[in-house]
Amino acid sequence: MTGRARRPPRPAPRPAAAAGLPPAARGPYPVPVAEPVRVPTAKVALSTASVYPESTATAFEIAARLGYDGVEVMVWTDPVSQDVDALRRLSDRHGVPILAVHAPCLLITQRVWSTDPWIRLRRAQAAAERLGASTVVVHPPFRWQRQYARDFVTGIWRMADETDVRFAVENMYPWRYRDREMLAYAPEWDVTKDDYRHFTVDLSHTATARTDATAMVDRMGDRLAHVHLADGNGSAKDEHLVPGRGTQPCAELLERLAANSFDGHVVIEVNTRRAMSSAEREADLAEALAFTRLHLATAPARRP
Repeated sequence: MTGRARRPPRPAPRPAAAAGLPPAARGPYPVPVAEPVRVPTAKVALSTASVYPESTATAFEIAARLGYDGVEVMVWTDPVSQDVDALRRLSDRHGVPILAVHAPCLLITQRVWSTDPWIRLRRAQAAAERLGASTVVVHPPFRWQRQYARDFVTGIWRMADETDVRFAVENMYPWRYRDREMLAYAPEWDVTKDDYRHFTVDLSHTATARTDATAMVDRMGDRLAHVHLADGNGSAKDEHLVPGRGTQPCAELLERLAANSFDGHVVIEVNTRRAMSSAEREADLAEALAFTRLHLATAPARRP
């Protein structure tokens, strides 16, 4: 019998949802849907101390080039760091906001702005207000600053009541030499033992103090307003390693901040003095930023 050959049946059309999917994902099997990623409103800033021995101005350039959300200005011996007008020009030129001011609290900055620590704090507050920064970071006093240490807790509260700027008091550590330990800070290096409105947690300092960073953050609770992100291995020296290169729970803290919708600032404060070139320094700061953004992005818990 002759006649036209019968055409084979056309395959059923693929569902629109399967179009463009790899073969293994097509067919009658359910296609998994990725959980939405939740990113907190916390901004990631670069501490100007992270570029030392390069200048404050260089920190603004690097922050802009790498895509940081802003900077924290460490007020120290670099004249630009002490000059509010110069800082504002740098911020405007590079389009990088100043999110925080670190008051001059280091041994090498005891004469910056004034020899009186309260005047230094007042000037840090005024600088933050003029620059639009929300936070002043301050260390507890050295033990030999007896009057300042005696009045510090009540004085910080008094200043905090006079401004919208947050005074975030930072945890420190005991100083160690060989087998000896010296308590250099008062009232305490563990600032959670005193009553402050806002805290800064520094994970290099928790490493140097050989204390449990997670427990310290628990004690700070919702008064944790500011984070100095760095790593450490528990050395007697304050190491400020790039996050992920030490033993501190940097990733876990960031994920916890994300889950709790933390709205403070996360500041990369690392030591790049050993970088062999500007390019190596910038690579370290890019790595720190990538690490922070990765762990600040978290998927919400699955519903049962």
